[in-house]
Amino acid sequence: MSRSGADLALLLLGGFRSLVDAAIAELALRGYEDVRPVHDFAMRAIASGADNASELGRRLSVSKQAAAKTIAVLQERGYVAREADPLDARRKRLQVTALGFDVLRTGEAIFDELRDQWELQIGPGQLESLETHLTALVGDPPARFDTPGWMTRDLGESL
Repeated sequence: MSRSGADLALLLLGGFRSLVDAAIAELALRGYEDVRPVHDFAMRAIASGADNASELGRRLSVSKQAAAKTIAVLQERGYVAREADPLDARRKRLQVTALGFDVLRTGEAIFDELRDQWELQIGPGQLESLETHLTALVGDPPARFDTPGWMTRDLGESL
């Protein structure tokens, strides 16, 4: 049975959604009921140096206001904190907290468990082949921090 290009895109998106939805549900069962996919992208961007709303917005490809809202939620939930910049006391820098890193590590472990489930379903050789082919097609790393903004951008915006 031959599928269309649109079918392939939808299968890939469906695989992504299946894994992410299962991970979010499992995170909730493990005590992190308030985590959403965008929080992972934001915390990873902050951990890699996006230490203010403007920079986080650039990295996520969202507005500074959207980044500020995400930061506020992450702060309220204890996943990130603002700390004094050692070089400029007037400036506050974002940092991922120990709790935020716990969430990231727990999420990574859950994704490993979900991968193991897929391996049981289709076999280790088939899953390895799938991963090898996807890496060849999409490159490595397969996703970027700006995925949240990319998914929500207007069609009229330039690439």
